[in-house]
Amino acid sequence: MKIAVGTQDRRTIATHGGRTRCFLLFEAEAGRDPVESGRIELAEDEVLHLCGDGRPHPIDAASVVITGASGPGFVAHMRRRGIEPVTTLETDPVQAIRDWFAGAIQTAPPPAHPHEHHDGGGHDDDASHGASVAV
Repeated sequence: MKIAVGTQDRRTIATHGGRTRCFLLFEAEAGRDPVESGRIELAEDEVLHLCGDGRPHPIDAASVVITGASGPGFVAHMRRRGIEPVTTLETDPVQAIRDWFAGAIQTAPPPAHPHEHHDGGGHDDDASHGASVAV
């Protein structure tokens, strides 16, 4: 199974799934250590916050996406793509995958202010705002 883990520094789990531009891809199965198998590097206009559901996207290669806190829009967006969204307080990608398989993941709470972003934007992670990206 392919699991994508959002990261900004390629070592720890990113805290905002909708704005993350890098995802580590792992081949993983229960009872075995996950093996990193690649990366998804997104252009600024491909971040999941901006990408509509109707077009193919590089994240579609994953069955599960693990990030830090993510808003309800991001969760809904992933589910519409057939991807299981997982949020975690864990910062180590491999440990988060192990925890997910063990049913012991410490789920991150949704952000307190889903409309508040570092860039001053006023949208939550829901792609229903009409934004779409050609990939």
